[in-house]
Amino acid sequence: MLMKSIVTGLAGTALLATVAFAQAPTATTDKAAPAATATTTTAHDQWRISKMSGVKVYNEANENIGSINDLLMDKSGNVKIAVIGVGGFLGMGEHLVAVPYEKLKFVNEPVAYSGTAATNPPGRPATTTTTGAATGTDRPAATATSTASKWYPDHAVFNASKDELKNMPEFKYSE
Repeated sequence: MLMKSIVTGLAGTALLATVAFAQAPTATTDKAAPAATATTTTAHDQWRISKMSGVKVYNEANENIGSINDLLMDKSGNVKIAVIGVGGFLGMGEHLVAVPYEKLKFVNEPVAYSGTAATNPPGRPATTTTTGAATGTDRPAATATSTASKWYPDHAVFNASKDELKNMPEFKYSE
């Protein structure tokens, strides 16, 4: 009985080995092997469009005036318009406006608020740092800090108040 099991096991193993051997690819000499490329492309100073939706927009006075809902580009791929959502609560009652993309200033550093200890976390002193909008830097390159690894700026700055944006003509996508 033991001998019968061993012979059956060996026969099954031999049968499986021949099936696997028959499926192995054969080498042909008439085709050249594809050349391996070892080049990689990096984009350390670029932002992903897919990550720009939801970026907060502040004015020069560090007031949150909305967030980017969409970016529109021309046929050559250049971003021309930023669609900003203003007002509303949880997307309800939001007013969409279109602003020229070149009018936005992007900042990689987080907004630092100035205020009293009541608005700052316990144990943290009040700060007086601005958004960087007054520096005149237009779309600074990503730095080597953690903000560079997230592939989008921290926020945008647009020189208008929330009321001015709400009074702009509403943007609607054409059907």
